[in-house]
Amino acid sequence: MLVTPAYAQAAGGAAAGNPIMQFLPLILIFAIMYFLMIRPQQKKMKEHRAMISAVRRGDEVVTAGGIMGKVAKVREDGFVEVEIAEGVKVKVQKETLANVVSKTEPAAS
Repeated sequence: MLVTPAYAQAAGGAAAGNPIMQFLPLILIFAIMYFLMIRPQQKKMKEHRAMISAVRRGDEVVTAGGIMGKVAKVREDGFVEVEIAEGVKVKVQKETLANVVSKTEPAAS
């Protein structure tokens, strides 16, 4: 009726393999995620930061909310004044600019 300790024990301990081989699938999954998800996102963020830092007066921009307008003033505190209609200016954060539709050429010196 009762199982004796001799029968309850395993026949032999499982061989402990190489620890690197045990972690290899986890390492491969992380490497694949890095190259397929993390790295492209970092590249996209870097391009967006470069676009934001290059915004100047006269550029036509689209905000994250979908408002399209012309940059009237670039302020040093991280905000941009965007003219969305004749005489209507909206102050938005630079980070909310989604796209620069057309760039103005720098003034010739």
